[in-house]
Amino acid sequence: MLGRTANDLFWMARYMERAENIARLLEVGYRLILLPHQSGEDEWRSTLKTAGCDAAYLERHTKFETSRVVDFLLLDRENPSSVTSCIEAARRNARAQRTAITREMWEALNSAWIELDGRARQAREPNELPALFDWIRERSALFRGALLNTILRNDTFYFTQLGTFIERADNTARILDVKYYMLLPQNEIVGGGLDSAQWATILRSVSAHRSFRWVYRDAFKPWHIADFVILNPQLPRSLRSCYVEIAAALAGLSEYYCADSDAMKRADGTLEMLSQADMVTIFQRGLHEFLRDFIAGNSELASEIAATYHFND
Repeated sequence: MLGRTANDLFWMARYMERAENIARLLEVGYRLILLPHQSGEDEWRSTLKTAGCDAAYLERHTKFETSRVVDFLLLDRENPSSVTSCIEAARRNARAQRTAITREMWEALNSAWIELDGRARQAREPNELPALFDWIRERSALFRGALLNTILRNDTFYFTQLGTFIERADNTARILDVKYYMLLPQNEIVGGGLDSAQWATILRSVSAHRSFRWVYRDAFKPWHIADFVILNPQLPRSLRSCYVEIAAALAGLSEYYCADSDAMKRADGTLEMLSQADMVTIFQRGLHEFLRDFIAGNSELASEIAATYHFND
């Protein structure tokens, strides 16, 4: 496969994953500011920081107002990480490689792009936003379902898998890193913890609120939340689950092209680390330091994949 084709497929999947992640972050922020005694400014600052857009937002705005934050993360075409920009970029990459993807994948993505502007205009009213967030998640799921159910298990599949799970791992780690102060062990003091709605923000951001209750049938506890979102292989958005998929995709490319790569070795090393890690060691080392190193390593892996498969050639 040509490097340009691999690049477009990788970023097509990555942008669609990012669009869903931004919608999830917005929904969680919106839920929180509706609660009594919650600071909208603090929550929106946290949301923008998680999305990596806080500096760009502050270049244009001085206050963290709900309407401006929602517009910036949802509709602003000058923000490359807005939902609108991500879906447009994903469609542009898919169109460039129309013959490499299936009809179902293209129709799922193209229809999302066509409908987005109209739905976004209808959602200018705050009470309409939840329906728009649901729609964005549904369109992402439709695209993902089309990919998994129609694409051949060849290099096209492996590059789209890499884009999806590199982005998902980055998003999960950033959510935890921004909220890490909530997960510090001293916050588990009886009667002195944060409101349960605050604990739930971390789990809702990675679509794990209900599944956490299935695994841990007790109150929210920081060690359990961190363990679930970082190390539990049952959670599809945990760091460990993401690297199971990344390592499998790189192994598939290695077999398909009959050549091992340094990227595969790096991914295998990260997966081994996550498989053997425990929360006691991670907290002793420092949760923030662990997540910071993970985010940096995940970014380096993405760059190594690009170099290995000549994305820029």
